[in-house]
Amino acid sequence: MKLNAIEAGPDAPNGVPLLILHGLLGSARNWGAVVKALGETRRVLALDMPNHGSSPWSEVMDYPFMAREVAAVIEHLGGRAAVMGHSMGGKAAMTLALSRPEMVERLVVVDIAPVTYNHTFAPFVKAMRAAPLAEATSRGEIEAALARTVLDKGVRAFLMQNLEGGAGGYRWRPNLAVLNAHMTDIMEFPDFPEGTRYDGPALFVAGETSEYVRPAYQDAITRLFPRAETVTIPGAGHWVHADNPAAFMAAIGPFL
Repeated sequence: MKLNAIEAGPDAPNGVPLLILHGLLGSARNWGAVVKALGETRRVLALDMPNHGSSPWSEVMDYPFMAREVAAVIEHLGGRAAVMGHSMGGKAAMTLALSRPEMVERLVVVDIAPVTYNHTFAPFVKAMRAAPLAEATSRGEIEAALARTVLDKGVRAFLMQNLEGGAGGYRWRPNLAVLNAHMTDIMEFPDFPEGTRYDGPALFVAGETSEYVRPAYQDAITRLFPRAETVTIPGAGHWVHADNPAAFMAAIGPFL
């Protein structure tokens, strides 16, 4: 499988490349502004994860699989890269760092922890699958259908970024059936043998109003990533890079 990417700074000579991995129901395009900014000084690639964006679909969707697909990209780039992942992408990045530490020069994990979460995105996937794509004559009709169950306007806008097409026909870019079938895998974090850890530099970036990185998760972070630093971005929720882009870039820039 070859993952789709958007790229900046392909000729930059500075250091190893940086890979950016988006979250569940996101895409590389969500990170376009970050790619452009960081690409001024280094090579940066934001990947469409499997079953998302323009990347191929697969019946498999767990973190070992995602990590292997990202590893294949890094091998193509020379065998070593800095990796930054948000939410689902953060768990994939952590899985890669723990299973192939020699590949990860440094790690940035955005608003997620190496733990299993009890919540689920399944209602959002269900709402997207129920939207009347075949009958709709405008994007507004589809968003109105989502609004019946997805009450948060910001979340609806995020989901609508996955819609493509026009009055001649609409489709969702992600493989919603497989994402729904593997939602438990996505909400979990893999078990690693006792003593497994990533000893490289790691930065965990949390949103101030998000509950994805709680103090109770710090022991799990430190056990697996003993060099981890944590920074909290003021006024930001789960989509940290979009909620406070200036503070986000100020936090990750020096580390990278």
